[in-house]
Amino acid sequence: MAIIHPTAIVDATANLAADVVIGAYSLVGADVTIGAGSVIGSHVVIAPRTTLGMRTRVYQFASLGECPQDKKYSGEPTTTVLGDDNVIREGVTIHAGTALDRGTTTIGNGNWFLAYAHIAHDCVVGNDVTFSNSTQLAGHVTVDDYATFGGFAGIHQFCRVGAHAMVAAGAIVVQDVPPYLTVAGAPAKPRGMNNEGLRRHAFSAADLRDIKRAYKTLYREKLPLAEARARIAEAAAQSPVLEPLAEFLARSGRGIVR
Repeated sequence: MAIIHPTAIVDATANLAADVVIGAYSLVGADVTIGAGSVIGSHVVIAPRTTLGMRTRVYQFASLGECPQDKKYSGEPTTTVLGDDNVIREGVTIHAGTALDRGTTTIGNGNWFLAYAHIAHDCVVGNDVTFSNSTQLAGHVTVDDYATFGGFAGIHQFCRVGAHAMVAAGAIVVQDVPPYLTVAGAPAKPRGMNNEGLRRHAFSAADLRDIKRAYKTLYREKLPLAEARARIAEAAAQSPVLEPLAEFLARSGRGIVR
């Protein structure tokens, strides 16, 4: 049976795994699901229709699944879904989706949300992403696997941040950030490859060489974007590591930082 502090309030319809721990003064709403091995700290609010996967750790004063900060929201039963092994530190806020989009905010596995990070409605976050303190994602943002955000970074609505990208502290992103890139500044501009992140994830020397060549094609050769995109797509046919970059460039909706 779940261990629930006497001062916590858990709705009768909540589905808690047998070993879940709920801390003092926390609130767990209707139709919430919390997976095995999860620990919810004190003073946490988990709003209705929120799902937390296994081994989730939520620290004090976090708020998960609350209704979106969107004037068009009219109380529709939208949802928030988090996968396994996420760490959610103090004061983090993650809001539910809206009916005008997918109806859900979706978080993958193994992510770190450091203190006071905010994930707005309808965002889609992949796996193993790190959000440093006070990172702010506006609504409808997509973040791919292994991206990293420095403290106080801000992401405009509908932007996408690619896999293994690095958004530096204090950066303001108003266009899409391609995979493998480091961006900094307000508005954010390219500052080279995410070399440290790529090294940490053991990319081979050949892969790093191909990514570096693609970066030069995209940013150093002063080519029109369409031509650079075509060259990278051609290179991706011979180098699988460039496939995520080619796919990203083909689908970018807001244009890329350049």
